[in-house]
Amino acid sequence: MDEGSMIPDVSLTIDDAVVSLASLGAPLVVYFYPKDDTAGCTTEAKDFSALSDAFAKAGITVVGVSKDSAASHAKFTAKHGLTVRLASDVEGVACEAFGVWVEKAMYGRKYMGIERATFLFGADGTLAKAWHKVRVAGHAEAVLAAAKAL
Repeated sequence: MDEGSMIPDVSLTIDDAVVSLASLGAPLVVYFYPKDDTAGCTTEAKDFSALSDAFAKAGITVVGVSKDSAASHAKFTAKHGLTVRLASDVEGVACEAFGVWVEKAMYGRKYMGIERATFLFGADGTLAKAWHKVRVAGHAEAVLAAAKAL
């Protein structure tokens, strides 16, 4: 997905309801993460949750996306007191549209998985900035700063 691309016309499950990504409005931050309740993903979700009021005050919608089920997201949210919205992409349609379903390797074993990535769409619905192979520390703050600068 290149800068200037429009928000993809894909549907995700948020709180047991199927929602079009474009219907969430813009500006919009969509961050992809590999798995609920793993160390890096928990830290990232907590960081975005800690800044959810600042994003809302700036008029920016934030949604985290993984292939976990809506039930898994509900448990993850309750366990860690998350305030960021989480969307389920069980079929991987959004992952494919954003190009984040990639080959990964761990301990010499190759497998397919979600690349940790974040996409910032401006008020006109076009991609303003993308972060790939995200390092979690300080990332939510960097996204908020970039979103405020739009």
